[in-house]
Amino acid sequence: MTIHPFDQALQLEAAGSDRPDTWLGHSSPDYWNMVGPFGGTTAATALRAILLHPALLGEPIALTVNYAAAMAEGPFAVTAKPVRTNRSTQHWTVELSQADTSGAEGVVMTATAVTAARRETWNVNDTPMPSVRFSDSSARLRFSASAWTNRYDLRPVRGAIPQVWDGSGQGGEEGSLTQLWVRDEPPRPLDFASLAAMADVFYPRVWLRRATRVPAGTVSITTYFHADSRQLAQSGMGHLFGQAKAQAFRNGFFDQTAQLWNEAGALLATSSQIVYYKE
Repeated sequence: MTIHPFDQALQLEAAGSDRPDTWLGHSSPDYWNMVGPFGGTTAATALRAILLHPALLGEPIALTVNYAAAMAEGPFAVTAKPVRTNRSTQHWTVELSQADTSGAEGVVMTATAVTAARRETWNVNDTPMPSVRFSDSSARLRFSASAWTNRYDLRPVRGAIPQVWDGSGQGGEEGSLTQLWVRDEPPRPLDFASLAAMADVFYPRVWLRRATRVPAGTVSITTYFHADSRQLAQSGMGHLFGQAKAQAFRNGFFDQTAQLWNEAGALLATSSQIVYYKE
């Protein structure tokens, strides 16, 4: 049986009985970005370590990932610890470490997460999906310098990468807004790990707002999961509709808020991140 590239990238093995909260993995060339792995797979790796833990309670409702340093090609260790378990919620800390060229271990990612035992309650979709159709999308988007974009079927509806890098900005009425359809390539059933990764598929908002391709990288991203595993299963291998927009660019950092809906219009996840950029 062929393993999907995403599952291959997230493969973790227990470190041993002397390190019960730690798993070992290896970076994947399939999800390489310009200077390291696609940040979405790093976030998904943190979540996978939690989901593998025998003490897990419930399902993810929140995940915050902080990128402390660029992750290098090669092996890594990820440690996930439940720091407090209540009746319906469980709180986690996660660290991903990697040896440098001298062999010394250093932390390259930290994360916190909350899992919970969900229950049926009153609910409403208070942020409806925009009125768009898949036929409104344009040709598939790829970045030649980023292998990870080959692992997603990205179809922009608006706010595609500027065709001319002239520094004029793309502002106007839509500002830094990007809307697109996305799914794994090849198609793969949606789960919490892949949803966490898709929350980070949007290219830097500063590129769109300024029409200038400056160095930029996510410093911290928080993803909230509004769907349970049943709703993810109902989403199957279909496309998700996503949109992202910044609110402020200042002093070398900008933010980004994003939403992801399934084809049926159910809001599955929202995220917020802070991103570093240079002039």
